[in-house]
Amino acid sequence: MSQENETPTVEDIANAKKNTDTTIIQYLSFVLGKEEYGVDILRVQEIRSWEPVSRVPNVPAYEKGVVNLRGAIVPIIDLRERFSLSKVEYTPLTVVVVLQTGSGNHTRIMGVVVDSVSDVISIERTEIQGAPDFGTKVSNEFINGLVSVSERMVMLLDVDKLLILENTEQPEN
Repeated sequence: MSQENETPTVEDIANAKKNTDTTIIQYLSFVLGKEEYGVDILRVQEIRSWEPVSRVPNVPAYEKGVVNLRGAIVPIIDLRERFSLSKVEYTPLTVVVVLQTGSGNHTRIMGVVVDSVSDVISIERTEIQGAPDFGTKVSNEFINGLVSVSERMVMLLDVDKLLILENTEQPEN
């Protein structure tokens, strides 16, 4: 990307996905409040501007609803609410990052509402530090690691754990 804080384009994401160097992992970084987070670029399907959703009854408040994405019904969750952060009004910078989760034959597409998208960042595997154990739900469940990028800390999220919804099937005991 040419400028910092410029929203990544579809071409930026496609070019990032072409990188085959296994020692370097690329992440799409985004902002929630004053914190920066990242998700594996290979899990990003697209970035969309916020649009009203169809609300689904009897779901947790962070599940905003569903949208029709080219014929597929896609659940949308608000990461601010999922992480128990303060609510904010959606602005023109508010975006939905559409992510693919799952493994093998069972994949799912979900959208996450974030304040804004920052950049595509390339990280050496050796630069990723383990998440500190603060005993908090976010730390234990959703964060794969932390990395320092240009003097800012980026929390790397585990997309598969992040997108498990409370009302979906649970693993059998």
